Amino acid sequence: MAAGNSKKQRIIILGAGFAGLRLARALNGTEYEVFLIDKHNYHQFQPLMYQVATARLEPSSISFPLRKVFQHSGNVNIRITEVTRIDTEARVVYTPIGDLPYDRLVIALGCTTNYFGNTRIQSHSFPMKSVPQAMALRNRILKTFEDTIVAGPDELQSLLNFVIVGGGPTGVELAGAMAEMKKNILPKDYPGVDFSRFTIYLLEGSPHTLNAMSEISKVKSQQYLESLGVIVKTGTVVEDYDGNTVRLRGGETIAARNLIWAAGVTANVLEGIPAGSITRGNRLITNRYGEVQGLDGVYAVGDIAYMETPKYPHGHPQLANVAIAQAVFFAKNFKRELKGKSRLEFEYHSKGTMATVGKRKAVVDLPGLSFQGRLAWFTWMFVHLMLILSVKNRLFIFFNWMMSYFANDSTLRLMLKADTGG
Repeated sequence: MAAGNSKKQRIIILGAGFAGLRLARALNGTEYEVFLIDKHNYHQFQPLMYQVATARLEPSSISFPLRKVFQHSGNVNIRITEVTRIDTEARVVYTPIGDLPYDRLVIALGCTTNYFGNTRIQSHSFPMKSVPQAMALRNRILKTFEDTIVAGPDELQSLLNFVIVGGGPTGVELAGAMAEMKKNILPKDYPGVDFSRFTIYLLEGSPHTLNAMSEISKVKSQQYLESLGVIVKTGTVVEDYDGNTVRLRGGETIAARNLIWAAGVTANVLEGIPAGSITRGNRLITNRYGEVQGLDGVYAVGDIAYMETPKYPHGHPQLANVAIAQAVFFAKNFKRELKGKSRLEFEYHSKGTMATVGKRKAVVDLPGLSFQGRLAWFTWMFVHLMLILSVKNRLFIFFNWMMSYFANDSTLRLMLKADTGG
């Protein structure tokens, strides 16, 4: 592994999600030598992952090659590999392609799906935290619809029951998208199948969907879902799933061949981090400069970071806006240090939260203002388009959205699987 310019301070960033990528971009062109390490050679835009899973967008529309982003950079180096462990005393990151010493290490590995220790649910359900997982789910959804054509009466309803666990933005948006497939697309693709029996369940353990949003957004999101035909069950906990039967706390069961798990996240674990630096959800405890508790020269940013501040005494919400704000702020601090200036303490100022439920149906909470419906839907689209990295991808997404809006259809329902043959 190339050492680069040893005269510069070396900052290694682990993870090219919202936080890691934004930090690397903010440090581009500075006097720091930056290494950005990720197991994928692309950044993936997670808020639109559900549209890949429901065949509304292609994965290339929400994925951005890292080397394209930094192809003109003189100080940002890309390494596509996994980190096996770190040594915080020797200040070395260990990977299968070589060991890399650092002056500062920024951990931005984000989160993975949290199954709360239930291995049976993990082995039989479908997560949606990465592009490959979204594509696997897309293939499964489309294959299930193909299976309904030849299914016997005993198994047909089980195939037509889709259970989504988790009433946060991911679950709500996925349920809404699948409900619109039921209404606008499936009857045309499969005229011989009675899709009135296609049932989408959204199960949420808390009292409301979108439980972190305002009261009116919670209520309105559930109303939108139910108007689309989604069966919403709040205060409902899934205890087990064997691939055929969903078992709920209290004894109720749902026969379903497909369960999609969007019920929670836990931070990715990295070997070499002492237990004293880790808190609930495997998040890394940091001070307001982003430094990990008890570790010199190690920082955490984004979903993996747990920082208590006056406004957020229990840590910041695990949102893309928080990750981006932290990355931009800590990059400014790194630049201030190059100039001999003192660092500033971070505080997050919320720009709002939002979720879409379907065509012309969305909820938006801004500081001091909440609104729903068509305006919220256009606001949601505009904000997400602006967060997309490249102009080309924005145009592709906008074109697909407009075609879908006017035609109530998409042309992307392809089952794409790797050919493992010789």
